[in-house]
Amino acid sequence: MTVPIPPVEALLVVDVQSDAVSGDRAVPDTGRLVDRTGDLIARARLGGALVVHIQNDGRPGARDEPGTPGWELHHAVEPGPLEAVVRKTEDDGFHETPLGELLAGSGVRSLAVCGVMSEMCVQATARTALARGYRVVMPHDAHATHDIPAAPGISDAIPAAAVSRVAEWALGSEVEVVARAGDVIFAPPPAHPGAGPSPAG
Repeated sequence: MTVPIPPVEALLVVDVQSDAVSGDRAVPDTGRLVDRTGDLIARARLGGALVVHIQNDGRPGARDEPGTPGWELHHAVEPGPLEAVVRKTEDDGFHETPLGELLAGSGVRSLAVCGVMSEMCVQATARTALARGYRVVMPHDAHATHDIPAAPGISDAIPAAAVSRVAEWALGSEVEVVARAGDVIFAPPPAHPGAGPSPAG
């Protein structure tokens, strides 16, 4: 039996954009990723938590260049005081963005991080959240990346699942890695009291 973890007050959905989850550039097992991230979003809303969609603005000519089909968010955004989109240009969702102010303004002290890519934007955002003193939960089945191709003289190809696991491990002992997105429970941040904790699914 899984022991419930304490609720978190915010969900960061990192770069779940069309370029990453559709077409020939989609991460492996995309269906699982969008199902789990969609479930987290739905339950965070139900629990009254803050939902932040982090959207990468690619450089001119990139497949996630703003305004292109690949840049669009996969999950719909619900307007309201507890849901926001934060756009970024670097891996770290906090770097020169309003994310820190948004979390602080809502009184958030704990958050869950999901999305793509595990070892890049997901890890960078989680690492900064830890450095800023947030309690950070990472559901193992709700972030993803690509295989690392073989490099002659260095290594064979590394499967995406292994890359994702190493990305979690590299964050150290402070991050709370849970097996399933359904293990994450949500509660309202202090500045936005509302619905009670959502049940694990």
